[in-house]
Amino acid sequence: MTATSVSIVVPCRNEAGAIPRFLESVLGQQVGGIDLEVIVADGHSEDATRATLARYCRRDGRLRVVDNPERGASSGLNLAIGEARGEVIIRMDAHTEYAPDYVRECVRLLQETGADNVGGPARTRARGVVGRAIAAAYHSPFSSGGARFHDDGYEGWVDTVPYGCWKKETLLRLGLFDEALVRNQDDELNLRITRSGGRIWQAPSIRSWYWPRTSLGKLFQQYMQYGYWKVAVIRKHRLPASWRHLVPAAFLAANVAWVTAAAAGSALGLRSLGSWSVRMGLALVLSYLAACLWAASSRIRREGIAAAALLPLVFPVFHLSYGAGFLWGLWDALRVPAKDAAARSLVTEVTR
Repeated sequence: MTATSVSIVVPCRNEAGAIPRFLESVLGQQVGGIDLEVIVADGHSEDATRATLARYCRRDGRLRVVDNPERGASSGLNLAIGEARGEVIIRMDAHTEYAPDYVRECVRLLQETGADNVGGPARTRARGVVGRAIAAAYHSPFSSGGARFHDDGYEGWVDTVPYGCWKKETLLRLGLFDEALVRNQDDELNLRITRSGGRIWQAPSIRSWYWPRTSLGKLFQQYMQYGYWKVAVIRKHRLPASWRHLVPAAFLAANVAWVTAAAAGSALGLRSLGSWSVRMGLALVLSYLAACLWAASSRIRREGIAAAALLPLVFPVFHLSYGAGFLWGLWDALRVPAKDAAARSLVTEVTR
């Protein structure tokens, strides 16, 4: 591997509980001849994050902190990239731990494959039974729609990867991250790469472990935001990156349609419409519940009975929150010009 200079860029805000573990894994990288710097863009943290960062800065001169007044991940990443001295940029997340050879593997594969972006599959480390169930659902094709980055054994060309490693010149040519997006900025950047003829490589040797949400309420808000901001990405590019992104919204819309039709049939005295709607709706719901049970049973051996038993509750949170967010985003897109869209805290609040 040719020695090179690497800048790790990290957006963060209010990460006092996670930042020490993250920094230990990053500053402990076994980089060989690589010249490494770590730039954290802090979005005006209100907890002990800044104090912790200052302590680590005094301990290791490779770490720098820049102020991110806009607070969002995209603005923080762009600020950090603007400060970066490295030929190669690696994007990291404060709620993830990284293998000691993470940086070295990213640089090696970026050079060997000729890809425009390289990354590893999404691996998880979960806390508690609910956290393990959320992690199990995250890795299930039933939740993810078969996205390759959820498969920790897949190696090859993909449409997106978590985080990412690029030559800095590639990011500058693409125009960096879209600061209008609260969520999905990584996916949107990867979409620009592939639609401009670039390629993305995923390798299991690039190892990291993400700490997922530990409650269904937090998971619901997270995936509602993903669904809402996916509409903004589709508006920008006029076509979804994958048709799987439309399925949760279509499923939720179908359920709303049959309930509405059944209510209308009852109110208007159209018994045939009401009866037909109820039968079709029940068939749809029962089929979905059967699919949830089947998908949960397929995870028992890997996840254990306790976590797998919660999956029939966790799967609908993934699907319905994403679908609701997507429909909400579509409603806003249809009735309000993008530049004048009113902020709504549930889908626009900056969260980790």
